[in-house]
Amino acid sequence: MSKEKSWFVSWFDTKYYHTLYKNRDDVEAQLFLDNLITKLNPSKRSRLLDLACGKGRHSIYLASKGYQMEGVDLSAQSIKHAQKFAHEKLTFDTHDMRMVYKARHFDFILNLFTSFGYFDDEQDSLDTLISVAKGLKKNGTFVMDFFNATKVIANLKTREQKTVDGVCFKIRRSVKNGFIIKNIQFTDKGKSYKFEERVRGYTYRDLKQLFEKADLEIVEHYGNYQLKKYIAKSSDRLILIAKKK
Repeated sequence: MSKEKSWFVSWFDTKYYHTLYKNRDDVEAQLFLDNLITKLNPSKRSRLLDLACGKGRHSIYLASKGYQMEGVDLSAQSIKHAQKFAHEKLTFDTHDMRMVYKARHFDFILNLFTSFGYFDDEQDSLDTLISVAKGLKKNGTFVMDFFNATKVIANLKTREQKTVDGVCFKIRRSVKNGFIIKNIQFTDKGKSYKFEERVRGYTYRDLKQLFEKADLEIVEHYGNYQLKKYIAKSSDRLILIAKKK
């Protein structure tokens, strides 16, 4: 792991990241989780980990359904916020997903809302998946909700301007060296800011190869939050369900 401060460490820990994405569709997210729970059918004794949980919206919702949830994220500020909602069935902790959190502890590990592919060194991505496999119990299940990079790249919106809470975010997107890059510039209270998001444009084939190296076998994959068939050219998401080998 590089000692240099990575873009995701700087950007995810600012209040502006949460400002820009504050209008995420919670209803859609909850419907997805409902569909997922129906599909996976975990028992109420199951232990679930929300890996890269952000401020914990998915963890909080699943805990409200009676599941034993743990959420971890690299952003100390996000975890500080999430811990306000903690209770006996819901805990949060700061953690780097490239390392094992709790070995052979979880029945299900969830990695949702494109919380993968951030690393410049692909070994870090593989290390993340190896850590996932080590964190699962025998026959445990891993769920990854990733964007459909094939469609995103084919329909890339190169420029966008969005005003949220009085802050005007100017966004430029590009594709370089296999990464989908988002440059974000804005001014607030007379001070200018510039951040970058970089997500590797993994295809289904790419992820399947990585999963296999980590001893995770993809058993099902879907193309949207209704868990419909994945179609590379048109699906909005790439949702993978894998079993620990």
